[in-house]
Amino acid sequence: MTTLEKAKLWLHESFDEETRNAVQLLIDGNSPDLEDSFYRELEFGTGGMRGIMGVGTNRLNKYTLGQATQGLANYMLKQFPDEEIKVAIAYDVRNNSKEFGKLVADVLTANGIKVLLFKDHRPTPELSFTVRNRKCHGGIVLTASHNPPEYNGYKVYWNDGAQIVPPHDEAIINEVYSVKFEEIKFNGNDDLIEWIGEEQDEVYIDACIENSTYQNVGKENLNIVFTSIHGTTYTTVPKALEKAGFKKIDLVKEQMIPSGNFPTVDSPNPEEPAALEMAMDLAKITNADIVIGTDPDGDRLGIAVRNLDGEIELLNGNQTNTILTYYILNEWRKQDRITGKEFIGSTIVTSDIFFDIAQKFGVQCKVGLTGFKWIGKMIRDVEGKEKFICGGEESFGFMTGDFVRDKDSCGSIVLACEIAAWCKANGRTMYQYLIEIYQEIGMYYEGLVNLVRKGRDGAEEIQNMMKNFRVNPPKALSGSPVEEVKDFKEQTNFIVSKNEKQVMNDIPKSNVLIYYTQDGTKVCVRPSGTEPKIKFYISVKDSITSEADFREKLKSLEEKIQEVRKDLKLD
Repeated sequence: MTTLEKAKLWLHESFDEETRNAVQLLIDGNSPDLEDSFYRELEFGTGGMRGIMGVGTNRLNKYTLGQATQGLANYMLKQFPDEEIKVAIAYDVRNNSKEFGKLVADVLTANGIKVLLFKDHRPTPELSFTVRNRKCHGGIVLTASHNPPEYNGYKVYWNDGAQIVPPHDEAIINEVYSVKFEEIKFNGNDDLIEWIGEEQDEVYIDACIENSTYQNVGKENLNIVFTSIHGTTYTTVPKALEKAGFKKIDLVKEQMIPSGNFPTVDSPNPEEPAALEMAMDLAKITNADIVIGTDPDGDRLGIAVRNLDGEIELLNGNQTNTILTYYILNEWRKQDRITGKEFIGSTIVTSDIFFDIAQKFGVQCKVGLTGFKWIGKMIRDVEGKEKFICGGEESFGFMTGDFVRDKDSCGSIVLACEIAAWCKANGRTMYQYLIEIYQEIGMYYEGLVNLVRKGRDGAEEIQNMMKNFRVNPPKALSGSPVEEVKDFKEQTNFIVSKNEKQVMNDIPKSNVLIYYTQDGTKVCVRPSGTEPKIKFYISVKDSITSEADFREKLKSLEEKIQEVRKDLKLD
């Protein structure tokens, strides 16, 4: 079926007048958007379903959301045939999120499913927490994380509070694609909606503090700057910090105003220093020790601290998680809580330093595919047998304990500020604490390259790039021979020196490649599951003995990353 034929199906009377008119305009104007709007159906990636808002099968709208929710309802009714099914729904600050939240609720209630619907914007981790706290069968959050304003998205959670994984994800997708648009039940029943809000915030905030605090040292003297970057955490993080005992909290007031247009930043992504520019400017005025920002749905956090020159510097996700993980494990060891049955969680694209940290403290480091849903699966698979302590991934996500089954900025921020306060009380900074960890464990340094390729042609280009890297892997990177090639799609590990392929079947198939060189350099290549990007994660390492040594090695490792980029022809 051609794209035009697909589009004409949306002129049927089963679609509302506004939708039909919008499609007709695309057809009549021979708009280039017609192709991108209809050439495929939105897919579930590592973060669920995410796309540009508008009419069409490849857009997020009333009908694609309705189809997804009707399919989910059909699946849940089969899975829980003799139960009163409950689903929690939250939504972020994005344009149309509130309307989409009610739309999704209507489809569920039209199918006889009870809904706990937040009255207003709430962070994604609070939704994850609420699913288990309120004994729901599942959850839905309307969000596109830190994507541009034209995007929105839809993430599904199961009854353990984690995002759906096999076998539920494939089964739900099959149900979704079997739903015809005219079969969607849009006529909701408001009697089946329970509205929730501030009272649930308090329960969640208390759980964040309980699971993320270890000592009460110097909190009254820590200078904090926080920004929600127009996102949802204006509802939770300031309250949590105050309740945890922090006294000096300055907010970037212009960015505490929720807005799906994110008017003060080009991108609401705390991974990018530009997103924290206003917060860093405020930090100069307030002489802040730590600057913190979160993304629109409040699961990611960016932390900036004073470097060795006294300047505020944004830590990358691996550095933040190194500090948080080491601190937690050290506290667990002090409290004699490590028995040998504990583990931390990580992902294949995250720094290998977490293997070294886990080994030091006598716990296991389990690794899954990209996305916190796989860390959630780790927890569920061994629940009652092994204890999850904490987990993180390089893309600025972390969670403390298993009370939330997704990355959680609120609990992580409370913990980070505790560490910063403890460091300050002991005459050092978090940055110096990180260097001390590197002296003990080894210094790892990372670089991330995102190549954006939009539209149908872009998707094909990304596919071709992955095919080329798979067929023609680099022989050396920065002068060091490539020793291993891990292919998670083929589930093989090729040992170059032995000309030997080993089978890897402990992690599900995924279109990811990892190269390891003889000197420990690691490069991971993967297409994004939610954005039109191909990503290159570069990790290099060395040993250091002092702060002066750190300065020298930092420079040489930065140069090494640039050499790897050139070898991969990324510049």
